[in-house]
Amino acid sequence: MSVAGTSTAPEGRDARPTRAPRDRGTGPGVDPDQLPDGLVVADEHGRIVGFNAAAARITAVPAADALGRSLEKALPLEDLEGRRWWQVTDPYGGLAIRVRQPERNLLLPGGREVLVSARYVRDEPLGPVRQVVVCLRDTEARRRTERSHAELIATVAHELRSPLTSVKGFTATLLAKWERFTDDQKRLMLETVDADADRVTRLIAELLDISRIDSGRLEVRRQPVDIGAAVSRHIQAYVAAGQRADRFLLRIEQPLPDLWADPDKVDQVLSNLIENAVRHGEGTVTIAITPSASPREGEDGEHAATSVTVSDEGPGIPEESMNRVFTRFWRGSKRGGTGLGLYIVKGIVEAHGGTITVGRAAGGGAEFRFTLPVAAPAYLA
Repeated sequence: MSVAGTSTAPEGRDARPTRAPRDRGTGPGVDPDQLPDGLVVADEHGRIVGFNAAAARITAVPAADALGRSLEKALPLEDLEGRRWWQVTDPYGGLAIRVRQPERNLLLPGGREVLVSARYVRDEPLGPVRQVVVCLRDTEARRRTERSHAELIATVAHELRSPLTSVKGFTATLLAKWERFTDDQKRLMLETVDADADRVTRLIAELLDISRIDSGRLEVRRQPVDIGAAVSRHIQAYVAAGQRADRFLLRIEQPLPDLWADPDKVDQVLSNLIENAVRHGEGTVTIAITPSASPREGEDGEHAATSVTVSDEGPGIPEESMNRVFTRFWRGSKRGGTGLGLYIVKGIVEAHGGTITVGRAAGGGAEFRFTLPVAAPAYLA
């Protein structure tokens, strides 16, 4: 094991067998090489006595080369201003009240960034440092998160610019030249402004939903939901907007269990899935509602959940894209929209304790199926 072994001759000192201390918090028999983060341990003389596999991977320094060397030479870290970190922090000769270094971005040789935090172990308060325990973390996960946030901001900013430009343009024109337009022209401009304002409102709602989903704060206000009636309302709205009535097929398998869910959020899920089928699919859009087993592990019962399947007869989703459908910004082959809808749908379904899947329909198109447990609110349980 690389983190606990006999060191070679330490610089300027007698060679003595040294072993990395076992972390009491990890329990007996835990191999430091199994830790996901890099672990480096230096003794009271500043020489490395522990160097686990993750530390070797992150620093590209073999454990055999690090063990027995001084901390400063084995880990020549610099801050973002080019200062040598060990000289700046001085763990062995610095303030006696200091017990740790908070996590910060530092640079390895070659300019690679790494997240570093340190703990100073003393036998007694204000006593000399007996060990320095260093934690190393790769920055790739944080970089992915930062890129995702930057992409979200750029996407939403782009989507907001178009309706706001329209709103500003029409209102400015109406204010400046009101008397020159006919009533029909004014109505058309105001209807456009109203539609664009609704679009901005939807974008803001999506941002709030994403924030709540990412932070685990999406609230579900459970009420009795007639899922069949909810689907019928969406179909009627599309027919009123000009879609053919025979393009939609609603199948309901009775008897359905009583479903307790957040009606507004269920409407949001249905709206997104049916809109995708209408906009991106072809042929008949089929919505099937059936009783099913609970999506929760360990719960039995044939009618412990309700499943809704939305399918179309279009080209479907390519097999290689199936695993990206519910990620942020996925838009498929046709551009348009923010690409956040299905990500939010998945978050809403999972907030209900349900599951959602995507596959290929019997007619060749896309098929989305979500299942919601029929659990009642806690005060009725």
